[in-house]
Amino acid sequence: MPRVITEMPVTELTQETHDVKTLKLEWPTGTDFIFKTGQFITLYFADDPKVKRAYSLSSCQFDRGYFDITVKKMGFFGTKLNEVVQVGTKLMVIPPTGNFTLPSDPNRDLILIAGGSGVTPFRGFVRHCNVERPDTKITILYSVRVPEDIIFRREFEQLELANPNFKFKVTCTRATPEHGYTGAWDGHRGRINSDWIREHIGSLADTVFYACGPTELVVSTEKLVVEEMGIPKAQMRTEKWG
Repeated sequence: MPRVITEMPVTELTQETHDVKTLKLEWPTGTDFIFKTGQFITLYFADDPKVKRAYSLSSCQFDRGYFDITVKKMGFFGTKLNEVVQVGTKLMVIPPTGNFTLPSDPNRDLILIAGGSGVTPFRGFVRHCNVERPDTKITILYSVRVPEDIIFRREFEQLELANPNFKFKVTCTRATPEHGYTGAWDGHRGRINSDWIREHIGSLADTVFYACGPTELVVSTEKLVVEEMGIPKAQMRTEKWG
């Protein structure tokens, strides 16, 4: 059965960082979508139906009545969503699909590795587990250039304080004077490596690893986890963006 394409208005815009916005798309009255946390929707403008882009949901299946997507200002479509779309703008939405979802076993620990806007589906993962799987141990290992690039920083830090099973860890690759950075950062620095991943593993056999973000980061993470650390590929799930 073909999926029904639905027109949805943008009802809220949130500036997450200098070049990232979250768009809230409201479901039409009487509409209800059945989907899984971690899936993506595909968007296009009604006057330009040939140009479509897929975006992971940054909301979860328990956030009812709307979809959240979080979009970096890059490329033609991402720039248009950031610069042209306003509250009230309507977008055409192809319903959620995809397999980058939570494991069926709620007793599995999760290590979620992200770069840049690749963290967006993991917001949905954490929200989902707070509702349905509060005992699930979740660690986000997140790589950005500088602290100002951290998406959802306040929400993740608040969730970390409220949930002892959730850890939010950030590494900055360019937060040094050598890279011209003059701000304050006393957290982890450098690229994600196997040593940093190992620090956050509890029971290796009971852990599922996820990687999401730019192709380069996802490929290198998969090599770290599967080849260097010797973890079975069946325990690794990936989502590459460009």
